[in-house]
Amino acid sequence: MSVMIAAFMRGVTRLNDFIGRWVALLIFAMFVFLLLEVGFRYLLNSPTVWTNELTQMLFGIYAVMSGGYIMAHRGHVNVDLLHSHLKPRKRAALDIVTSLVFFIFTLALLWFGIDMAQESMSSWETSYSAWNPPIWPVKLAIPVGTALLVLQGLVKLLEDIAVAFNLDYYTPEEAESEGDQL
Repeated sequence: MSVMIAAFMRGVTRLNDFIGRWVALLIFAMFVFLLLEVGFRYLLNSPTVWTNELTQMLFGIYAVMSGGYIMAHRGHVNVDLLHSHLKPRKRAALDIVTSLVFFIFTLALLWFGIDMAQESMSSWETSYSAWNPPIWPVKLAIPVGTALLVLQGLVKLLEDIAVAFNLDYYTPEEAESEGDQL
């Protein structure tokens, strides 16, 4: 059983790592589109109607799809008034208790995100702007990114349970050695 749990944890973390690294490349696309807009607007005196809207849509996808990656690499903001002064087992126990708030929020976001994405996809929703691109892919990214975040949150919860109760399927040394290798 512990082998299956560890394999699940590694698999989810690898998936979020893979997706996060690909989603990070959207920054370059956004940079190019904004440079294009500046060039067209100020050098050619011919602004575009699509670059700002496309950049906003790409940033939306970037923001919602990167949550699992950020959680896997411990990049989310924490308030450390109490947390940083605790020993690892007590810190993990506190994280188990506070994970309830995380799961309430993310599961609600997943529930409503699925509903919003289904509604948007059923009508092939567009932005109704001058360019009028489809926005259903951006709305679809919300439940997909949230699902990845929920899965990584489950991995974090399993790690905390293992540390708090000194279980053998997870050792903190393994996780620290798998850090970001940029």
